[in-house]
Amino acid sequence: MRTFLLTMLLALAAPLTAQAQSADLVLCDRLAADPSDPDKPADVKGVAEIASADIVTAIKFCRQAANASRRAMFELGRAYAANRQTAESIAAWRKAADKGSSAAMVELGVTYATGSGVAKDEAQARKLFEKAAQAGNPRGVSNLAALGAAGGAAPADPAQARALLGKAAETNAEAQYQLGLMLSEGSGGDKDDVAARALFEKAAAQNHPGALERMGAFAEGGRGGAKDKDAAKAYYERAAALGDEDAKKALERIRCPYAIKDKQGKLVTTLCF
Repeated sequence: MRTFLLTMLLALAAPLTAQAQSADLVLCDRLAADPSDPDKPADVKGVAEIASADIVTAIKFCRQAANASRRAMFELGRAYAANRQTAESIAAWRKAADKGSSAAMVELGVTYATGSGVAKDEAQARKLFEKAAQAGNPRGVSNLAALGAAGGAAPADPAQARALLGKAAETNAEAQYQLGLMLSEGSGGDKDDVAARALFEKAAAQNHPGALERMGAFAEGGRGGAKDKDAAKAYYERAAALGDEDAKKALERIRCPYAIKDKQGKLVTTLCF
């Protein structure tokens, strides 16, 4: 009888434990999820930076959820980093990366590339970015290209970056934007404004600031499709509202299209409407 009661108590306790772990992860996601993390569920918005008032709470709930979730382990690293606990953040990212978190691989790569909290090691940074890129992480791809462009251990391979972005762009707005840039510039392959515009449009539909700005430029200039000044302005306004500086400049240029200069060619004033 005693064994039966114990079994029943354990059976009842299991769902409660699962619920508690799930609640911890939900709260961890709410406070510390990275918008660019491919592991992040679609219904979780994420935060670019963890609010200072939320750091202690994020550490608490992410630490409780971390053993059962690599995403929570990565987010715990973000919370530690926001709290300037460098050693703890690196340790958490190592654990998350070992479990396959490409976002954690990118963050570790950044620490090695910059020498923040560890000895600077571009070769190790490259390995981590390559692994993240192979997993389809767009930040892994862009950081790998940037490391090569800055004179890393090996030259950047735009064609490889383009191929990796092609895979990630199936589902990721940042990858769609980055691939669109490569196509619009002819980097790593043929230039294709039509395909670039289609990618920018996909990312813009997900409110990607850079893609919205590019859609404004393409619509304004008629690149890869119809020329539409009204649509261009609308795209610029959406991008500017999200903080894109290039879009803000474009709106100012549209508002003040005429520049008056002196004999030396210096700007005197602009005519605005």
